[in-house]
Amino acid sequence: MMAANTNTAGTTAPSGETTDYVTVLLGDELFGLPIDRVHDVFIATNLTDVPLAPPEIKGLLNLRGRVVTALCLRRRLGLPDRTGDGRNMAVGLEHGGEAYGLLVDQVGEVMKLSADTYEPNPVHLHNRWRAVSRGVHRLNGRLLMILDVEAVLAFGDERQAASAA
Repeated sequence: MMAANTNTAGTTAPSGETTDYVTVLLGDELFGLPIDRVHDVFIATNLTDVPLAPPEIKGLLNLRGRVVTALCLRRRLGLPDRTGDGRNMAVGLEHGGEAYGLLVDQVGEVMKLSADTYEPNPVHLHNRWRAVSRGVHRLNGRLLMILDVEAVLAFGDERQAASAA
């Protein structure tokens, strides 16, 4: 069994092959989610509060008859809440048979990236970010941090096991 936040060659495509990522933005930071983990993109509306939930859980919503947990990626990464009253863009993901909507500032484009631009996490990356990252891709003038969906959506014992590995 391999830990969720290791940076081995197995976390990206072999040289010459490409991997597709859905990009999302939090402020000016660019993140990538493996396209095979993304079910849909939607605007999260009519959130219902969940008493005593962790702070990153913004609430529950009904998406086409299915209960979806809205998780704020900003809070998960220790970033301040977004100012202003913009739309709650969400990326639909599944984990452990449950549906999640990962709340982000913006959903970008789908990028097809080669293993040639991949690098392991920088050594100076904050531990909170390192725990949910599978590495980075060098793009023209910026970095795309690849999110480990399992680690981002882990709670309780799962989260402790992922960060201890």
